[in-house]
Amino acid sequence: MMKKIIATLMAFTMLAAVPCAAASDAETASGAEAASGEDFVFKHGFDLDYPPYSYRDEKGDIGGFDVEMAQAVCEYYGWKYEPVPFNWDAKDAELNAGSCDCIWSGFTMNGREDDYLWSKPYSDNTQMIMVKKDSGIEKLDDLAGKIVGVQTSTSAYDLLNDEEGQAALAQTFGSLEVYETYTIAFNDLKAGAIDAIAIDVTSGNFLMSGETDYAFLDEALGSEQYAIGFRKDDTELCDKINAALDALAKDGTFDKIGKKYPEIYDYLTLNK
Repeated sequence: MMKKIIATLMAFTMLAAVPCAAASDAETASGAEAASGEDFVFKHGFDLDYPPYSYRDEKGDIGGFDVEMAQAVCEYYGWKYEPVPFNWDAKDAELNAGSCDCIWSGFTMNGREDDYLWSKPYSDNTQMIMVKKDSGIEKLDDLAGKIVGVQTSTSAYDLLNDEEGQAALAQTFGSLEVYETYTIAFNDLKAGAIDAIAIDVTSGNFLMSGETDYAFLDEALGSEQYAIGFRKDDTELCDKINAALDALAKDGTFDKIGKKYPEIYDYLTLNK
């Protein structure tokens, strides 16, 4: 009798194990599908107000060159696209918390090479000073005693606070006003609340499009490159994005999207 009971228990155990094995195989298959692109949700982290790279308009719709490129990468792989807009100074917290997979929003890699895992650069850029044409400010030295605006946590902000950058220049300003976005800073420049803005040339071009009363000084503050910043251990995702960028540059998608944004087109590099 005891042998029969043991045999019955063993048979039941073997039958019970079959669904578990099937579930394990399903989980493995699901993981493989995610790695190959299926069912993967790409969470694109970007500045909610940094046109023409990324922005949310008055209707709540998102747009910009970087947004369209991220969407093109998702279409290339069959990924689902999820926008994760944030205030720029919250970018590291969002990335480290896993709220987004990368920071892709006119993000300067120069000086931050060791802080993130970087994609290949896709755009050159230059930091400039924007002024009203009738301001009497014609060169950097003319900024002495003036009120200059800059967006927080940007490369222009870093440059003006870096002893090896333009900190000495910034010390000649009457004050350096720090803004949450360049859109707000530009409105203050229009209103005469500030005398100049330290800004990257492509974003400045976008803000000045359709305007005739503003210009850049001839002297540049510095130059830089834009790339996509990942968490340091996300090498697989970074490699896949790089491969997609190469493919989209080769098939003309990168150039096609770039032509929608004439303010930055001449500074794009993957289509050259």
